[in-house]
Amino acid sequence: MSCIVGWAHTRFGKLDDEDLEGLIARAAADAIADAGISPEDVDSIYVGNFGGFEKQAFPSSFALDADPSLRFKPSTRVENACATGSAAIHQGLNEIRAGKSRFVLVVGAEKMTVAPGSDIGDILLNASYRKEEGDTPGGFAGVFGQIANLYFQRYGDVSDAIARIAAKNHANGVENPYAHLRKDFGYDFCREVSDKNPLVAGPLRRTDCSLVSDGAAALVLTDTETAMRMPKAVHMRAAVQVNDYLPLSKRDIVQFEGCQQAWSKAHAAAGTSIDDLSFVETHDCFTIAELIEYEAMGLTKPGEGRRAIEEGWTQKDGKLPVNPSGGLKSKGHPIGATGVSMHVMASLQLMGEAGGMQVRDPKLAGIFNMGGAAVANYVSILERLR
Repeated sequence: MSCIVGWAHTRFGKLDDEDLEGLIARAAADAIADAGISPEDVDSIYVGNFGGFEKQAFPSSFALDADPSLRFKPSTRVENACATGSAAIHQGLNEIRAGKSRFVLVVGAEKMTVAPGSDIGDILLNASYRKEEGDTPGGFAGVFGQIANLYFQRYGDVSDAIARIAAKNHANGVENPYAHLRKDFGYDFCREVSDKNPLVAGPLRRTDCSLVSDGAAALVLTDTETAMRMPKAVHMRAAVQVNDYLPLSKRDIVQFEGCQQAWSKAHAAAGTSIDDLSFVETHDCFTIAELIEYEAMGLTKPGEGRRAIEEGWTQKDGKLPVNPSGGLKSKGHPIGATGVSMHVMASLQLMGEAGGMQVRDPKLAGIFNMGGAAVANYVSILERLR
């Protein structure tokens, strides 16, 4: 497998002073510098960007703005819904495995807040099956509101549990200097419906929904032999992609079977089990997603995901900390940047550089990033090499 040898991360939030071009160039330059290589050493570039929020498309060459010597390097835009960042990383891994590149720069970026608020939900529905789900009230939040309703019907009301997930992730996000919303709301606020925390879709409250954010993250990949001679290296012990059907109607959506399959294949590739993981960064676009992901990753049996949060297993000091970064819930969810950000957050943890986010003595990191409602499913298992 390959290694991550450098990374960078902008602040996530409503970044009025920076456009998409600037975000991509800044993250790219910082990641190259962090890896301790020259821009001339970069062989290829992949830019993850979902798009649709602004008229400017075709952002692949924005990465060249990081340094004049990147001009004429091959750079390609990658898109796979909310898993766009991980998809870009996989393209970089494929380049290295094929021997086409020694150093690959991967940048994930999104500028969401330029779109009118009334349009954002509909733009995000591009990650769903338009023929059947395109008129869902509430946009993509409405899709997960339906999933939450189905889960509640099958397993009972878990409003308490998803409020605890929201509270956990917001508390963790206070320590993340890159997070969009660094505020500990507490369980009571997250649990109660109020003017400041209204219902958004189905049983989901505002605090159950990830934030509309701008931001970028970047990393540099290389082969393991090269990484052994570099100052730091995080080994990609497994990197797996599993796709499921797009229409919700063709799946038992309460199970997240694609997520389940991706975790199973990743552990098989890495020679690990869930008990070996030190922490997990998982895709909490909505709190109900994190709850179902507890079950899909094998932390609990189906229908028992609430135990993981109610018994403190997934707290930062629990047996398997989940989203010590604050997750998408607190950090924000600039679509194209999210998957790259998750790998940067995991790398910081493994290198002992996570500051207030740091978990105790991490050895193995698990990452789950999904596109759509468990359609494109990516799992990575990372370890520190040096």
